[in-house]
Amino acid sequence: MTDLRSPEPALAGPPAVQRRTAVGRGALGTGARAGANGLLLPGAGLLVAFAVWWLTARLELVHPAALPTPGSVLSAFTDKPDRMLEHTLDTMLEILIGFALSAVAGVLLGLSLAASRTVERMFTPLLVAVNAVPKITLGPLLVVALGWGQKPILTMVFLLCFFPIVDLAELVRSLNASWWQAFRKVRFPAALPQIFVGLKVAMPLAAIGAVIGEFQAGESGLGYVITQYAGIGDTATAWAAIMLVALVSILLYSALVFVERLALPWVRATTSEAYWARQRPRK
Repeated sequence: MTDLRSPEPALAGPPAVQRRTAVGRGALGTGARAGANGLLLPGAGLLVAFAVWWLTARLELVHPAALPTPGSVLSAFTDKPDRMLEHTLDTMLEILIGFALSAVAGVLLGLSLAASRTVERMFTPLLVAVNAVPKITLGPLLVVALGWGQKPILTMVFLLCFFPIVDLAELVRSLNASWWQAFRKVRFPAALPQIFVGLKVAMPLAAIGAVIGEFQAGESGLGYVITQYAGIGDTATAWAAIMLVALVSILLYSALVFVERLALPWVRATTSEAYWARQRPRK
C-alpha cells in the first residue's frame, strides 16, 4: 500500500539557532542598506546644496560679487592649481602640527586632572577662565607677542583644540582603583573612547583655528588666500579656498575616524551589537 503520511519536515535546528540565523541575515541586509545609504544620502545632499547654490547665483538672489557660480569657483581653482595646492598644503601642515600639540598636552593634562584631586583643584579654575575667553579676540595679541608667520597660527589652533580634549580626557575619573596599575590597565583603555570623541570634536576646530590665524598673521595658506583675493574682488578664488578648507577638514576628520576604528575595534563591535539588537523584531 502507498504510504499516505506527509513526509517528515527537514530538521531546522534548535529555536535559538534559528533566531540567531534570522538575526544574522537581517543584520547583513540592514548593514548593506546602511552602507549604501551612508554613501548615497550624503552624495544626494551635496548635489542638492550645489543645485541651490547654482540657482541662487544664477538668479542673482545674492550679489554676484559675494556669491559666484560653482562653475566660476571651479575655474578659479583650475586656473592656478599649483598655487592653490601649495597654500592647501601649508594650511594642512599647520592644522596637523597644532592638532598634534594640543592632543598630547590635552590628554596629559586631562588624565592628570582625573588622577589627582590636588591637580584638579589647582588648575580647573584657570582652565575655565581661559576657555571662557573667545579665542578670536586673542588673535591681534598673538601677532604682537609672536610676530607674523606660523607661531601665532599654531597657537590659535592649539587654543581651539586643547579644551575639548582636556574636558573629555578628564572623564576617566568615573573609574576607581589604585593609580598606576589602574591607569595602565583600566583608566587609560577605558578613557580612549572619550579621548577620541574629544579629538574628533577638536579636528574641525583645528581647521578653523588655522584659517583664523592666517587671517590675522598668515603669509601663506588658505586663510591668507581668502583675505587677499576677497580684498581685490576676486571672490571666486576666495570661495575656491573656502571649499578647499572644507575638503581638508573632511579628509582629516575621516582619517581620524579610520584611526579610531583601527585602535578601538571593540568599541565599534559593541556599538554594532547594540544596534543590531535594537533592529530585532519584537514579539
